[in-house]
Amino acid sequence: MAAKKSALGKGLGALLADADDSVDKVGGSAAVKSVESNPDVNLVDINLIEANPFQPRTEFEKEALEELSESIKILGIITPITVRKISDNKYQLISGERRLRASKMAGLERMPAYVRTADDQGMLEMALVENIQREDLDAIEIAISYQRLIDECNLTQENMSDRVGKKRATVANYLRLLKLPAEIQLGIRKRLLSMGHARALVNIDDEYDQLQIFEKIITEGLSVRKVEEMVKELKNPKPEKGENEPKAKSENIYVELQSQLSDYFKTAVDFKRSDKGTGKITIPFKSDEELERLISLFDKFK
Repeated sequence: MAAKKSALGKGLGALLADADDSVDKVGGSAAVKSVESNPDVNLVDINLIEANPFQPRTEFEKEALEELSESIKILGIITPITVRKISDNKYQLISGERRLRASKMAGLERMPAYVRTADDQGMLEMALVENIQREDLDAIEIAISYQRLIDECNLTQENMSDRVGKKRATVANYLRLLKLPAEIQLGIRKRLLSMGHARALVNIDDEYDQLQIFEKIITEGLSVRKVEEMVKELKNPKPEKGENEPKAKSENIYVELQSQLSDYFKTAVDFKRSDKGTGKITIPFKSDEELERLISLFDKFK
């Protein structure tokens, strides 16, 4: 960086012009001083940096980028991006794509960057792990990043939990989100439902039921607690009214039936029923005359 001329004897306008030159090239002048004092940081031509092909993020809000761009114009790049050198005049971004995009919008010519050496797999792992730590990723982006670490970096859930500093159960909960229907995953990405809602929906086996409750979450604004109650009721339905009535009530019905039969046949009818629903009705008689009487009563049923 070329040495600046002495500011002595300059007017206020000249001093401000010098400050503007610093802002135009690398952002806020405070950032320039920070970069110059850090031996691990390089100023890299922004046009020599190509995008990260392993970037886990797929969506960047325009308004948020514009706000970051305005901040960079005033304060500069507070946190350097990370790149790897792939040739004498080419760098590839490892992490910091939002900062790179916002810096281009701000018209910067150079950016402070950490230059790393990494192969494709190492670069992928670095990009995924660093991006997972960001608070603005949605749950599906995090889940996809976890799955890529497992599939493409050959990590187990246990190894991955160590890499990202999360409990294994937390990692497993995110991965389960990828089993949800595409409509629900899109809803998560659009922040239409929370991680708590999604975790409850994962516990439903039937996709149709999942989508039905998902629609109610959107249209009725259901709380996580309410969704958990609905899922619990769905998995353990309450019996229909009248179903599984108390055994004593059922027995009273059979006692009443036995009494009615005894009155009708004018003899002590024996009525027996097992818990399985099988049984027998016994109508006793003491003579042929009494049998004929009973038969005549049966004839009245015809």
